[in-house]
Amino acid sequence: MNNQIAVQIPGLNMKTPLMPASGTFGFGDAWGADKVDFNQLGALAIKTTTPQATTGNPQPQIAMLKDGVMNSVGLTNPGVDAVVSDKLPKLHAKYPELPILGSVGGASQEDYTLVATKLAQSGLVNALELNVSCPNVSHGGMSFGVDAKAVESITKAVKDAVGDVPVYVKLTPNVTDIVEIAKAAEAGGADGLSLINTVLGLHIDIKTRKPVLGNGMGGYSGTAVKPLAVRMVYQVSHATKLPIIGQGGIYTAEDVVEFFLAGANAVALGAAHFKDINACPHIAAKLPALLDQLGISSLSALSHEVRG
Repeated sequence: MNNQIAVQIPGLNMKTPLMPASGTFGFGDAWGADKVDFNQLGALAIKTTTPQATTGNPQPQIAMLKDGVMNSVGLTNPGVDAVVSDKLPKLHAKYPELPILGSVGGASQEDYTLVATKLAQSGLVNALELNVSCPNVSHGGMSFGVDAKAVESITKAVKDAVGDVPVYVKLTPNVTDIVEIAKAAEAGGADGLSLINTVLGLHIDIKTRKPVLGNGMGGYSGTAVKPLAVRMVYQVSHATKLPIIGQGGIYTAEDVVEFFLAGANAVALGAAHFKDINACPHIAAKLPALLDQLGISSLSALSHEVRG
């Protein structure tokens, strides 16, 4: 482990600050996963899990844009019982040292509590991430994430249910005041925050005169959202004491440092994998030289310097 780029946040002892964001590689078995050595990752956020199996949104679910990706996958997953009995044991058997962030979704507070409890009791996740920010589902998800009282209530209910398992709350950028939502998560007992999720957008093919996604609108991710994400991480880091997993438009080692300067304590990548399936280890390999060039002894020291 290179201590210069290793970071520690609640539940996740990461050899590098980089992890694939939730949904990027499914449960370690999705598109491109066979081309990645997960032992080189800092952690892995799995696909959002719900109480029952869901098939997601109409096809096409993903569209490549010039400067990013539109997606409307939805919360496609086999349900929490299958995740606990099949998906996670296989992932753990192959990568026993890999820190796992279990992503939790649902259509009600009871759904979130149920899924979080089952994931926590499995002993196969190191921390939980409450996905209250998905823009691609008609019930639950972002409808909770834009309501501060709902975020606080769901966070508290999950924390009461899972005990010592750290809980992160993933925040949507599709709000007027993200600081209000972050403070609500903190008030509910969150151990950390993830931000930002995708930005709700629409792309229309002028030849077909129809949206490029089967669901119409969907989440946009890519280089264009980075300034928005950095701004929100900065605002939240100055308003709460919670550790932050920053995400949104990260493609380079320089981007990682920028997020840390804004107040992030770790980072997650999604769209970058469409350009480089091994984006996380490739960026991690470039970080030490960049830190030396910038006179930064370690990312942990930088976090302490920025956030105290």
